[in-house]
Amino acid sequence: MTDEPKLGKRPVAGPAAGPDSFLGKDSAFALDDEPLSIGHAIRSYVNRLRTGDPGALPSILGLLVLGFIFSRVSDQFLSLNNIGNLPGQSAYIAVIALGLIFVLLLGEIDLSAGTAGGVCAGFAAQALFSGGLKNGVSGALFWTLACFMVLSLLLGVWLKAWTGAAVVLIGLLILTFGLEKHVLGAMFFAVTLGTAIGIFTGWLVAKVGIPSFVVTLALFLAWQGVLLFALNSQPVGIQSYPYWYGLANNNMSNTWSWVFTIVLVGGYLGYTLLRAIRARAKGLIAESMALVLVRGGLLAAVGVVITILACQDRNPNVGFPISGIPWAMSIPIVLMIAATIALTKTPWGRHLFATGGNAEAARRAGIDVVHIRVTAFTVCSSFAALGGIFLSSSTGGAQLDLGAGNILLFAVAAAVIGGTSLFGGRGKPRDAIIGALVIAIIPNGIGLKPSLPAQWQTVITGAVLLIAATVDALSRRSSSRR
Repeated sequence: MTDEPKLGKRPVAGPAAGPDSFLGKDSAFALDDEPLSIGHAIRSYVNRLRTGDPGALPSILGLLVLGFIFSRVSDQFLSLNNIGNLPGQSAYIAVIALGLIFVLLLGEIDLSAGTAGGVCAGFAAQALFSGGLKNGVSGALFWTLACFMVLSLLLGVWLKAWTGAAVVLIGLLILTFGLEKHVLGAMFFAVTLGTAIGIFTGWLVAKVGIPSFVVTLALFLAWQGVLLFALNSQPVGIQSYPYWYGLANNNMSNTWSWVFTIVLVGGYLGYTLLRAIRARAKGLIAESMALVLVRGGLLAAVGVVITILACQDRNPNVGFPISGIPWAMSIPIVLMIAATIALTKTPWGRHLFATGGNAEAARRAGIDVVHIRVTAFTVCSSFAALGGIFLSSSTGGAQLDLGAGNILLFAVAAAVIGGTSLFGGRGKPRDAIIGALVIAIIPNGIGLKPSLPAQWQTVITGAVLLIAATVDALSRRSSSRR
């Protein structure tokens, strides 16, 4: 009887190979435990490009090209003040796009994400303005809202969307005890209402069987009408609530900006080092220390440069200094990290990718496809509600058309431009952040050139989205041929 193959022994080829080189003792079918080097990483990335997975490369190139063009259009484009304004202009797009990625990974779509976020922010703004929703809306609307949240809670329990049901329950408690009249309670209530909307939408799509395009198109229209009821057909300002208004307009202090960067870079470096050490201890393929340090060093370099620039005074006028990393930048980054962990480090995330790749195969493998779809729409609408809060912070209040218009189109465009596939099964939360910057740069750059007609904004945005969709289709075709 031959001995069991030992880890790390590799077959010997060439003149020195003996009779047992490939099938003999100690080396048959041996595992390769050689650390992944920098060269391995480069070859792997090139191979992904060849097999039709460009990742974020097209969006990064687009970012560079647009930045170069607009820097030629206006010398103010690369100024610290203008660059510092970009996060506030793109945060709501990034947050809504983050939620859409969960749905797009399934090959579905949520056309109501923009207006759902608008109606959630609208109810929150009305609660603050009126000292509670009981005082701000009609009795019929208040009890309809409460019954809707109870229905969503029951649906969540029935469909085993436990986390979503728990969030909706918290929202009901906030509504019951009138805590939505406080700014933090109002904002959290908006998110819980978004969660309730997501459970309801997911139920209609996954359990009732209505196509997501039809369901969300109907809700896209319905939520616009509900928003008018919530606001009593009068816009509500939120400038007097610093916590809310500051989301898109205020910055972290210089000290906390450095703390944020150090924690972010240190956390990434510590995690990757620990992962590599554990993998090597178990005899598994792991990244080499050189590769880990190079990646961590690049992230550290980018973080340090951004923080140094952010901590400089960006106020073009003499007076109150403006410095620090914008909250509209730090919060979406934290949300991106949380979404990445959920998608890549949890069974639920792996099941989501499997369902998006092939729903029938996932079902036969024992995955609860209905549960996955419901929870994906739940996450999407929760992020949409938070995006609505950022949008109202950016515009200074809850307008009558909050979340309507091009908001949804911009969010979808951000996800697709960033590298998320419209066909499902491929995408990363990182795509939303990069794509949102591309979308935000276009109106920002055009606005710096008053002589350039405003209609160029929609033309350029449409062209960029078309190019991104074309790249996606061609890469899928290239991938299917191999």
